[in-house]
Amino acid sequence: MLKKIIKNVENVIVGKREAIELVITALISNGHILLEDVPGVGKTRLIAAVARSIDGSFKRIQFTADVLPSDVTGFSVYNQKTGDFEFKNGAIMSQFVLADEINRTSPKTQAALLEAMEEKQISVDGVTYKMPQPFMVMATQNPIEFMGTFPLPEAQLDRFLIKISVGYPDAESERSVLSMHQMDDPFEALQPVATPEDIINIQNEVKKVFVHENLEKYIVSIVSATRNHPSVRLGASPRASLALYRTAQATAYINGRDFVIPDDIQKMVIPVIAHRIILSQETKFSNTTADDVLSEIKKSVPVPSGK
Repeated sequence: MLKKIIKNVENVIVGKREAIELVITALISNGHILLEDVPGVGKTRLIAAVARSIDGSFKRIQFTADVLPSDVTGFSVYNQKTGDFEFKNGAIMSQFVLADEINRTSPKTQAALLEAMEEKQISVDGVTYKMPQPFMVMATQNPIEFMGTFPLPEAQLDRFLIKISVGYPDAESERSVLSMHQMDDPFEALQPVATPEDIINIQNEVKKVFVHENLEKYIVSIVSATRNHPSVRLGASPRASLALYRTAQATAYINGRDFVIPDDIQKMVIPVIAHRIILSQETKFSNTTADDVLSEIKKSVPVPSGK
């Protein structure tokens, strides 16, 4: 089923299998993703292709400075005929939600996503509404534009399970894109290959993937190392440990195993943790990135031998 979804998305997104697999990893881990990259590399198209490959409800929120929290969560309106207030769903009430250019909206509107992302519910006028399942927020942002943007606060970043950078395609992949679009847009011909129920079943299966206690200690050691590293001002939270645990299970599942190996954990360290740590000012001035620090930590933390 997952191979079908990945292959289906590759009919639209060429040469980006790693990014596609990371999106699927977040999906079956029951988490949310943040795609940060320059314009025109296919961020929105990737997310829309994944959503279309799964026959579920999909809504897009184009964030701007004037978008209100009620536009996201919904609001109550007075019905003159019945004399009651009726709740009108916001765009967040969907199985797959594309929060496009999320850093262009105000912090107040960004915060409207917090409860839905973490608790899988929203509260409007004192009433709680459960989100449809599966539920996934897929947000995009442009890292090079700063005018008119509101950087995501740490609390919001921590809600995203994985942060992905699509990157430019290689020359051959870009040539293939030109050929694919010669006559028609291949996205228009994309058909679902899975259902929301399929995804829920897979999410439940992922939770059963075995993780040895030595690998649990390995995960905790990696996350703890971010809190003691001299280049890091704020290390990763326990939520990062849980995210690394769950995505390692999903990685093993995608690779056809019912048990996690160290490679599964190492593969997910940067996508899961890089956006959750804050580097010291001295480190930033030296042009050292979070990816560089985490690569160093991966080398320094002993890998369990399996004995």
